[in-house]
Amino acid sequence: MKLLVVCSKNSGKIAPFIFEQGESLVCLGVEVDYYPIVGKGLLGYWKNRKLLLQKIKSFEPDIIHAHYGLSGLLANTQRRIPVVTTYHGSDINIPGLFFLSRMNMLLSAHNIFVSEKNRYKSGLKTNFSLMPCGVDTVLFVPRSKSESRKLLGLEEEKKLVLFSSAFDISVKNSALALSAVAQLHQVQLIELKNYTREQVTLLMNASDVALMTSFTEGSPQFIKEAMACNCPVVSVAVGDVPYVIENTNGCFIAAYDPNDLAEKLKMALDFGTRTDGRKRIIELGWSTEKVAEKLLNLYREILH
Repeated sequence: MKLLVVCSKNSGKIAPFIFEQGESLVCLGVEVDYYPIVGKGLLGYWKNRKLLLQKIKSFEPDIIHAHYGLSGLLANTQRRIPVVTTYHGSDINIPGLFFLSRMNMLLSAHNIFVSEKNRYKSGLKTNFSLMPCGVDTVLFVPRSKSESRKLLGLEEEKKLVLFSSAFDISVKNSALALSAVAQLHQVQLIELKNYTREQVTLLMNASDVALMTSFTEGSPQFIKEAMACNCPVVSVAVGDVPYVIENTNGCFIAAYDPNDLAEKLKMALDFGTRTDGRKRIIELGWSTEKVAEKLLNLYREILH
């Protein structure tokens, strides 16, 4: 089977969770190639159409998997190769993008939502699956906190809270995180920016808590990867996070309030040990390998 993955490359690279999903399918014998979109907005994406059609002609895929609604809409401008589209969150939660995603849902051979919350919001009742992107459970594994800090050059004694993203990405709501951490004594908030994937797994093992305060999310990789490293989690009730961390000791849901968030961070810091979050991720079947198996079965069903 030949699969063409259509996705954005506006950040300078394909999102790691998309690439890791593709590589997991390669391990199952699928021939995978990528069409990375460079351009923003409807017009920016439309300018890719000619090159995408050329890619389809040269690669001759059996199926196309588009990530995000606007990528799906571009892929569906041709009607010969069936298109599967995964909606990750912003394409459902941002009104202007949602309108385009809704159009794409009618054109796609199948639609995948990373959370039930987003599926419900979409209004789609047929021709869909719920399937979060998987976690690389080989890369994201529990490691020694002390050793991880040494490798990163971080202080041994300091309390470290790892923020889910760069501070300047507005949807991540860093102002709330900074306000809450400011109430805690000798706690450092680390900005997740300009790190390699290998360094991210070290950070999750070096940190005392992983923190998310986003306004909107789908099924955030940050939380699932932190869970795979057994890192305590504090998050607002965004996306599928309440379900992901459900019944996991050392993980807490906070309100969009700096005082409550600070209290939950203190509870996580006082927890004083690692969680069994990795067990939860494995039980959910959310490793990249398990998700790839589900995707391959889905592709086969569509083609036959």
